[in-house]
Amino acid sequence: MPNRRIAAFGEVMMRLQVPGYETLAQADTLKYSFSGTGVNVVSALSRYGHVGALVTRLPDNPLGDAAVAYLRKLGIDTAHVVRGGKYVGMYFLENGFGVRPSRVTYSNRLDSSFNTAPEGIYDFENIAASMEAIHFDGITLAMNDGVRSHMKALAEAVKRQGGKVIFDCNYRPSLWGEGGYAQAKPHYEAMLRLADIVMMNEKDALLTLGMATDQQDREEQLKELIPAVAANYGISVIAGTHRQIHRNNTHSLRGFLYKGERFAFSDQLTFSVYDRIGAGDAFASGIIHGELQGFALEKTVRFAAAAGMLAHTVPGDTPMATEAEILRAMEQSAAGDVER
Repeated sequence: MPNRRIAAFGEVMMRLQVPGYETLAQADTLKYSFSGTGVNVVSALSRYGHVGALVTRLPDNPLGDAAVAYLRKLGIDTAHVVRGGKYVGMYFLENGFGVRPSRVTYSNRLDSSFNTAPEGIYDFENIAASMEAIHFDGITLAMNDGVRSHMKALAEAVKRQGGKVIFDCNYRPSLWGEGGYAQAKPHYEAMLRLADIVMMNEKDALLTLGMATDQQDREEQLKELIPAVAANYGISVIAGTHRQIHRNNTHSLRGFLYKGERFAFSDQLTFSVYDRIGAGDAFASGIIHGELQGFALEKTVRFAAAAGMLAHTVPGDTPMATEAEILRAMEQSAAGDVER
């Protein structure tokens, strides 16, 4: 099938990473790059051959110039990046090791150009008309009322234009503050009613949406709750993962996809972890690619799980695997050998 035009609405953040396994208190150097959920998703989709665009706002200064240059290097269409404001949000990453988890510390986020964008800054109708699908996420939804207003207005424009709305729940407790799930729920429900493709699992249904089940096993909870979410909110496709973290720096990942009142599951993949940040975005990009290309359910969820696995093997937030590399990983060919 022909490749598609897909956009994401979201913030571009500067990632400042401590080298190796040092803590911020130990280190005296940092490596910077630019990322964000939307950046990761549309960059991955551009590597699969689609046109991936980002809808965002960046400062009109050298820092904003550096961010735009980085987006272009990732293959992202920057035609819908507007300029203004003063700041880029930042986060500091300390790599975990063994029993010490990785740690992310945010700085200057609420003052960023994206999060202070005024009403009327984006041409939503034109953007929606030029795209076949637009991706949104729960991290963006958590920022403030102004960003939520932009997000919902663009999603409504997408629906008017006949495009697909993709929503990744991505609930982050630290971003919602004291109100937590109660504050988040009405905003999540508004986005779910507009969404065609959703990334979530049973924990989102239980905690964010306040649903209930008598099942104790995670997979049984999933099989009860996800069809109810799809029916309640009119969602065509719901996908997500279950992850297990082991003590030897390996993780296990199993993906699921619910569509047409049927579940499909990937194999459980176990692998070593180099950098976990952004792996969920890689899985989401695989689901989106499979859906837009018309893959069978089983192929789509296996492709997405393999994309998520490969994202754990490279440094940085942004998935770097091509479609051919992911298909090769699905075939489990000569893992770890040298390609010649």
